[in-house]
Amino acid sequence: MNKAHTSDHLPKSSLVPPRPMDLSEKPLLQVRSVSKYYGRRVGCEDISFDLWPGEVLAIVGESGSGKTTLLDCISTRMTPTSGMVNYRMRDGTMREVFRLGEAEKRFLMRTDWGFVHQNPADGLRMTVSAGANVGERLMAIGKRHYGDIRETAADWLEQVEIARDRIDDQPRAFSGGMRQRLQIARNLVTGPRLVFMDEPTGGLDVSVQARLLDLLRGLVAELGLAAIVVTHDLAVARLLSHRMVVMKEGRVIETGLTDRVLDDPQAPYTQLLISSILQV
Repeated sequence: MNKAHTSDHLPKSSLVPPRPMDLSEKPLLQVRSVSKYYGRRVGCEDISFDLWPGEVLAIVGESGSGKTTLLDCISTRMTPTSGMVNYRMRDGTMREVFRLGEAEKRFLMRTDWGFVHQNPADGLRMTVSAGANVGERLMAIGKRHYGDIRETAADWLEQVEIARDRIDDQPRAFSGGMRQRLQIARNLVTGPRLVFMDEPTGGLDVSVQARLLDLLRGLVAELGLAAIVVTHDLAVARLLSHRMVVMKEGRVIETGLTDRVLDDPQAPYTQLLISSILQV
């Protein structure tokens, strides 16, 4: 494979600064030997990694590689067959997320965690207003003053480039890109420390993708969010992530700093995945 031209096709992540390593810092999330089997079929197998505060990790691979299964297990949307997922709570204690009570788990999902779906309709209530979609998350953490909730919702609509005067419009009146931006506002309004993203730019036109990526990159950096991004698009991984995990058939094939993996892939599968971009 000719690696010399990969950087021409995968834009540099110059606007994603290297995450400074603070030796006193502790991992935000620990994934330990997570496996998921569907009968004899492997969803994902024996996967372990740490995620640090403010770090963006991309999980990449072809369709069927197991990346979404892994994301669903980490985010508790699916229970793994074996393994552990530990999360550092705001009080500094590390908790095993599958041992949390249902009320604790729901509260975590409404406050510290966010989940951005590929299809915005899966992460929005399509029959209530844009403002209500954002305000619902605030009410879930105890906010009750209608004026304050509405003003906060309007501010967040502006942050994701939706005009304030669209606050009473329902998401079904929005374009696909606007729905995705609304879903992002709904997730970030409670100030989460960790956001899961499943193909966040999938299904959008190229120009809309670029605008959304710029928005996501800016918000992640500004808010100091940690994020796990599942994508088949290596350009998305390059632009958003500090570190990358490459998966094939449910297993991790290669991992490392994003630019290193994309510019100097070691595993033959990763080399093939990157070289396929040149043939498009």
